[in-house]
Amino acid sequence: MKDLSQCLWITIIFGSCIWFCLGANILAVDEEECPSLVNASSLQQTQLIQRLTHVCRYDRLERPIDYNYTAQPVKRLPIVVKTRIYVYFLQNLNSDLLQFKMHALLQLSFQDKRLAYKEFNRYDNILGQKHLSERLWLPHIFFSNERESSILGTDEKDVLTSLSPEGNVIISTRMQATLYCWMNFKKFPFDQQFCSTVLESWMYNTSDLVLEWEEHMPISFDPDMRLTEYNMARFWHNTTLVVSNIENLRHGAFVGNYSSLSFTVNLKREIGFYLLDYYLPSMMIVAISWVSFWLQADASPPRIMLGTSTMLSFITLSSSQSKTLPKVSYIKVSEVWFLGCTFFIFGSLVEFAFVNTIWRRKENIELKKVNSKYIIKSTLTPRPSRRQIGGSLSNESRARSCSSLDNIVSSTESVRNGNGTVNPGFNNYLTVHPNLPIIKTECADTVSICSGRTSNDHIVDMDKDKEKKDTPPTFTTMTPQEIAMWIDRRSRLLFPCMFLAFNALYWTFVYVL
Repeated sequence: MKDLSQCLWITIIFGSCIWFCLGANILAVDEEECPSLVNASSLQQTQLIQRLTHVCRYDRLERPIDYNYTAQPVKRLPIVVKTRIYVYFLQNLNSDLLQFKMHALLQLSFQDKRLAYKEFNRYDNILGQKHLSERLWLPHIFFSNERESSILGTDEKDVLTSLSPEGNVIISTRMQATLYCWMNFKKFPFDQQFCSTVLESWMYNTSDLVLEWEEHMPISFDPDMRLTEYNMARFWHNTTLVVSNIENLRHGAFVGNYSSLSFTVNLKREIGFYLLDYYLPSMMIVAISWVSFWLQADASPPRIMLGTSTMLSFITLSSSQSKTLPKVSYIKVSEVWFLGCTFFIFGSLVEFAFVNTIWRRKENIELKKVNSKYIIKSTLTPRPSRRQIGGSLSNESRARSCSSLDNIVSSTESVRNGNGTVNPGFNNYLTVHPNLPIIKTECADTVSICSGRTSNDHIVDMDKDKEKKDTPPTFTTMTPQEIAMWIDRRSRLLFPCMFLAFNALYWTFVYVL
């Protein structure tokens, strides 16, 4: 029992000593919890940063705060973040996905008076990489039209942090971003695109943070930067406000006005590639289709092969250049050119079918005059020979007149019997003078006496005036082969002239309108 009580007292005493030592250490830690900056001039940069950003002096979750003491009441001011972008490289626009890539250096600068160390007689700038920026408060800026972004290389390599004695912080980050760009292809390939890069504040609205461009050269480009398909005509920058509310939750659940910066580049497409690889070959294909007009109209195999091969070649050429474009609903200028060239190639095929059909006709075609109007009219609506129509009508009328006169004479002779006596078969007595006049008529092309006798003083020519009226006008006859060759000769001049007129209208619209 005695031994047990002694052991208990020893344990209590030993525990008290331990608690006393721990308390002493805690007090020592409390005394060293907020390190002094009295000897800041002799500290290393890492030691100085550690003491400046100690939790007793610096809270990296809280933005730098400044006040306007001249205003009554004292007003809390938002922090101003200056922005500058240096563009290393712009990749050609991806027309199919409506996006482009940019490699750039993004630089943000602001003042944090909590980090000023000039009063401690330190005047050198402190430079560091990612480990330095992780100890500081940084504004959260993002690209609102980005589809993908990342830091170039490694984090340690491509993030630079600079701290001045006055507390000015500069964060420089090399990054690449894939950005969305809405494009208008109505005048493709003579189009120009306007692509913007938009930066916005994510956490703080304008009452806490304001984004501004640097006053001097906020946007700059690498002088060695080159674009293959586009030429950068100009660029400009803007400062705007973005409203976030219940209907437009651009920034999560936070409502308010958010500061936004943007810069836009105007990119004009270089058309040299399209002139050499699309327009000139398509002109040559259309011109080759006109060779069909120099071939004979009945040469069906070569003319058909020439027309179909030019049509298929042009369709293949056009489809190859339109594969990289999005499927838009409006008509592009390149499609107008495609439709126009297709019309001329298809027209040459239709012209061959037309002249080949005429060539195979067997009857000659009569024309009133040898000109385009009557040739086309007579070719499209062929009719029988006008002389045959007129001749048949006159012969029929003459035949009817002769038959009628024969009936009259036969009826007259039927009532005569010998020397003027009346046929006893008749009930009535009819006395006919023995010297009846003989009527003379002309039938067809020869003059014949139809019936009866005529006196020397009375000669009746009943069809003479009528024959003059029924005589058809004079017509010119052309063979189907002559008409087919005539159409081919006109097409050799008509198609090139129409194509030149189409080119004049097309290029006027492209460069003037």
